[in-house]
Amino acid sequence: MTTEPAPRWRRLEPDERKEQIFACAARLFGDRPYSEVSTSDIAAEAGVARGLINHYFGTKRELYLEIIRRALTVPRLAVEILPEGPLELRADVAIDWFLDMVTSQEKMWLAAIAPEGIGRDLEVERILEEADRESADRVLEAVGLSRESEHGPELNALVRAFGGMVKAAGREWLVRGSLDRAQVHTLLSKSLVTLVGDVFPEIQRG
Repeated sequence: MTTEPAPRWRRLEPDERKEQIFACAARLFGDRPYSEVSTSDIAAEAGVARGLINHYFGTKRELYLEIIRRALTVPRLAVEILPEGPLELRADVAIDWFLDMVTSQEKMWLAAIAPEGIGRDLEVERILEEADRESADRVLEAVGLSRESEHGPELNALVRAFGGMVKAAGREWLVRGSLDRAQVHTLLSKSLVTLVGDVFPEIQRG
């Protein structure tokens, strides 16, 4: 039996190391403009060799684009955690989860919805559109609808339009301070219930 203290460090598994690098890069890109963050900065922040960043992510640009993609895509987990119950309850929980997520990565989320850091080019636009479409599919899944249905494309477009309001409300809350979290929660949850309960049926009857 030994009384020596446990080591203060441990060797990370590859997936853990990759996530550590990702988290450090996201933090740096959220704090500084894209042009002011180097792979050397990211390596120093993560405590790894610079070559490991290239190994896992490729170039700085590729890593930044992956951060944008993840910051703006609603994961499947967000659907899986929703409780059984009426639409109002599910909308309330979904929006609460979303606002928690935004709070946890506030600077990076704001940078991702206005990614001027590397310029708006075709690849950035493609990533933004893919993230919006995939996130809209998650919302449809959460309310029991499929993108494969007859009106799937129209419903997805309606959710993407709602997503534009989500981003605008986020800026009013986090940047301008003109709305607080409770007000944003009410705005988004009530709007989502109206969208699903009133607007979707009209589209599906059309």
